[in-house]
Amino acid sequence: MHTLDPRISDAVLSHVRNRLSLNPTPLGRTGNANDITEALSDLIGPEGRDVENVLSTWATHLEPTVISCDSPRFLSFIPGAPAKTAALFDMVLSASSLHAVSWLEASGAIAAENQVLQLLATKAGLPAGAGGAFVSGGSAGNMSALAVARDTGARRRGIPHHTCRIAVSDQVHSSVANTLNLLGMTALVVPTPGYRLTADALRAALDADPNPETVVGVVATAGTTNAGIIDELDQIGLLAAEQNLWFHIDAAYGGALLLSENFRDRLTGIERADSIVIDPHKWLFTPFDCGALLYREPHLARAVHTQDESYLDVIHTGSPTEWNPSDYAYQLTRRPRGLPLWFSLSVHGTHAYSVAIERGIELAQYAAQRIRESQELELLWEPELSVVVFRRAGWNATDYNEWAQRLLQQGTAFISPSAWDGETVARLAFLHPDLSFAEVDAIIDSMLAENPRSSGASVAAS
Repeated sequence: MHTLDPRISDAVLSHVRNRLSLNPTPLGRTGNANDITEALSDLIGPEGRDVENVLSTWATHLEPTVISCDSPRFLSFIPGAPAKTAALFDMVLSASSLHAVSWLEASGAIAAENQVLQLLATKAGLPAGAGGAFVSGGSAGNMSALAVARDTGARRRGIPHHTCRIAVSDQVHSSVANTLNLLGMTALVVPTPGYRLTADALRAALDADPNPETVVGVVATAGTTNAGIIDELDQIGLLAAEQNLWFHIDAAYGGALLLSENFRDRLTGIERADSIVIDPHKWLFTPFDCGALLYREPHLARAVHTQDESYLDVIHTGSPTEWNPSDYAYQLTRRPRGLPLWFSLSVHGTHAYSVAIERGIELAQYAAQRIRESQELELLWEPELSVVVFRRAGWNATDYNEWAQRLLQQGTAFISPSAWDGETVARLAFLHPDLSFAEVDAIIDSMLAENPRSSGASVAAS
């Protein structure tokens, strides 16, 4: 098992080469549980199977039943579209079995990761000395950052941890609510009638609260998952500084605009953040799982996350310039998941990233214009990023779901309907730069070609 078998390596690398060369990447489909169970039956046993047999099972019966996030026609949730270079270097990480907990073990890998983190921090306008670590994604980043917000706020205000609260909008990502529950905190939920958290709404909520001293931080979102809405970052940041609140920005989706040459100003105010989460496995074209976590003052995170254990003492005895990623998030064991982004950025340059990111916005604007031109469709929010949310006159939840299922069965696109003010609606999340305007037209035309089965829904002013 620990000796390289050339036959196995050739077979696996051949499969990888063929997969990466597919153009376009196949969309895939949802599998049948009975068929999958049958394909897997007796595959693992006391004796091994021939590598070609196992690869054939994967390629024939299992891989086709996975909907490929890197397909240009994957338009659900927030897709992923890793650059080929990033995907290839992810293989290097696996082959090298890098353990990037500490500078002692992985100094070169950590230095390369930190080069990317420094680029993002600089683009965000954070001061010299800002830094952090790569984590598995937005959920891990939010939890790590809000743990620092809790402990820092409790210390500064002289209150118990369990009394600390965080102000959030009613549009905040579900991972934030889960984080607060796991950290033993509660939320001050700020209503957002216009779907966007504003400084005025936050001030009103604080003024009306009987115990505002227990609110130690606020979370703003730079790109909500459902509609790509960016909160009023600049003014919220000013208010947070005035009220001595930890200012955390969940930019898991929209933070990619830091590398955009034409739309960076949509993130004005991000420079005021105490912590930021950006998911490169979304709009920065990196393989799963990769989240970038940044702190304005990393020493505050070290005070919370550094793990003290006798066998770990050795990693904390180096010079102050030695950087241990485990000091900045709740994880210990970690792979250097930022390296595929580092490699791809180095090979292609930031301009190529800007072009690819802005293509998603271009596609969203094109789809929005098609929707405006139709009497049967209604645009529900002017796209700020690359998500388009709209409704079809006369359709109900069944209509949307059946339409989406037909598109998947036909291999046209993977689309998952969403909700807007409690109503089922259509949602397209554009990310892959290889999607064509013709494919956008085909999706919208497929909706217009179908007759609504019900009259329960109607076009109303949004």
